[in-house]
Amino acid sequence: MMFWYDHDVSGWGWFAMSTGTVLFWALIITAVVLLFRALDRPHEHVHTPLAPAPEDILRERLARGEIDEEEYRRRLNALHAGPPHRP
Repeated sequence: MMFWYDHDVSGWGWFAMSTGTVLFWALIITAVVLLFRALDRPHEHVHTPLAPAPEDILRERLARGEIDEEEYRRRLNALHAGPPHRP
């Protein structure tokens, strides 16, 4: 019969201690692997293009000849004036 610090260590005690040690090291190894994966992964930032501003759309339409300069200025003034006020 074996004694561990004046306590009888039976088969179940050894089993629990062995299982606990294996689980402890598995947890440590998993944490280290996940940490290395997180640090090793290239940081991919997906930049979604912003929607063009209304002024840019008007400028493009003027450049393509879809609207004339008078229409461009009228619409640009309407954009800068803000939404129409309703009673």
